[in-house]
Amino acid sequence: MLYIKSIDRLGRNYEEIQIQWRILTKEKGVDICVIDMPLLDTRRGKDLMGTFLSDIVLQVLSFVAENERNNLRQRQAEGIATARARSVRLGRPVKEAPADFDRIVKAREKKKITMAEAMKMTGMSETTFYQRRREMELIRGKRNKPS
Repeated sequence: MLYIKSIDRLGRNYEEIQIQWRILTKEKGVDICVIDMPLLDTRRGKDLMGTFLSDIVLQVLSFVAENERNNLRQRQAEGIATARARSVRLGRPVKEAPADFDRIVKAREKKKITMAEAMKMTGMSETTFYQRRREMELIRGKRNKPS
């Protein structure tokens, strides 16, 4: 017996849901109960009419689940495009370097502190530490270039 909250938990699209349903019910002999759709309970209606109704409801709900997933994906893409058009920065917030970052970098380069100590002092991961160091060097390089 398999209980699932919603039919779309069986797959990402119509075809996947149909395939998983068939594998579970026909090949493995599992009874499925879809909690939010009582018509999709294979324990009841094992006769021809029950199976027929179950199959029709499954096909309709599988189509609806895939359609809703596509709509959600489209709305998400539109939202991202709108945000980008407004110059909204997406993703995690940028981890700013502390005021004494330059001193910590120099101490690290001279091997006066370990990478673990530098990470702890800055509150950054190793990757972020090296990214900020690279950015600092680019900024410093631009300032020191003759015009």
